[in-house]
Amino acid sequence: MDLKDKRDSLGTKTVEVCFVLPTYNEEKNIRQTVEGIFSNQILVPTSRFRVLVVDDNSSDGTQKEVTRLIAKYPDLHMITGDKKGLGDAYKRGLLYALSSFKPDFVFQMDSDGQHDPKLIPAFIEQINAGYSLVVGSRFVEGGSTPDFSFRRKFISRLGNLLVRYAGGVRHIRDCTSGYRCISSSHLEKCNLGFLSTRGYSFQSSLICELVVQGAKCKEIPITFSRRNSGSSKLSLRDQVEFILNIPKLGFHSHKDFIKYSTVGFSGLFVNLGSYIFLTRYLGMAEVVAPIISIETSLISNFLLNNFWTFKKRNLERALISRLMQFHLVMGFTGIFNYLTFFLMFKIVMVNDILANLLGIGVAAILNYLINSNWTWKK
Repeated sequence: MDLKDKRDSLGTKTVEVCFVLPTYNEEKNIRQTVEGIFSNQILVPTSRFRVLVVDDNSSDGTQKEVTRLIAKYPDLHMITGDKKGLGDAYKRGLLYALSSFKPDFVFQMDSDGQHDPKLIPAFIEQINAGYSLVVGSRFVEGGSTPDFSFRRKFISRLGNLLVRYAGGVRHIRDCTSGYRCISSSHLEKCNLGFLSTRGYSFQSSLICELVVQGAKCKEIPITFSRRNSGSSKLSLRDQVEFILNIPKLGFHSHKDFIKYSTVGFSGLFVNLGSYIFLTRYLGMAEVVAPIISIETSLISNFLLNNFWTFKKRNLERALISRLMQFHLVMGFTGIFNYLTFFLMFKIVMVNDILANLLGIGVAAILNYLINSNWTWKK
């Protein structure tokens, strides 16, 4: 029988919910987390809870503890694999849950007690209200991180700010939260293979991908408390990967980037052609003509991007407003281009041509990310 068609004796459709819990050395925490989840089943009688533990071959007794719990909870399951990071564990777990259990909704949740299971009914309530992505947020009104140091609060806030603007999800305040409920129909549309799959950057990548797939998001406040036992597994490597992954968040469509790059290349010919026409045919002074030719190429790039590259986007701002934003972005990235060149040439002491190419490359990527997620934001 298809699980989605399962109904109780009164004919009410049973909603299948699967909790995916990545673990590594959580022997002292996993029992409390699993029992906390199943204790909420009675509060949501129209739902059937399943829990999938994805263990990265823990070196402690985590797997033995889960095996003991399976005897008590028939809807508790476990898969194992090599330790490759949180992202890889979530990828395996989500794919397994979708294919094996065919749930209507999937929860992401930490196994260390930092996510309060008592909030599960509140998540499901928002799902029933029509949202397809519900995020337990530390940064909306009512949310808090009472045990964070000033340094960790600053890093977390800064990281979220970068994700929100680079990934085009400014309306979501907490993009790195690991406490979420997701509609399976939207999750199935996501290309999990494209996402960062090693560390914690998977969380920010997934939320951006879900929004691209049309997920309607609602944030509810949570208090992110300290772990019940053990220490955080967030490593320096994870933090570096998170930073390096941020530019990738804006590249949801490779076709858009290719079109944008093509338009940028065409701007070189428009610039040069305008300069030749102004100086050779209209007799304009060589020191004045570049001002007009540059502006002509900018307007040409803007119009091509507006009516070709991003023509399928539903936009609210007026054309003149987008044109002004485009000019601001071009000016900002032009400055960034020069600063990159100056840093590489004067400080790092690389060849001037290479330094210039690096500056152009960095500015081009930044130019696309900002314009895609600001000037032509859906």
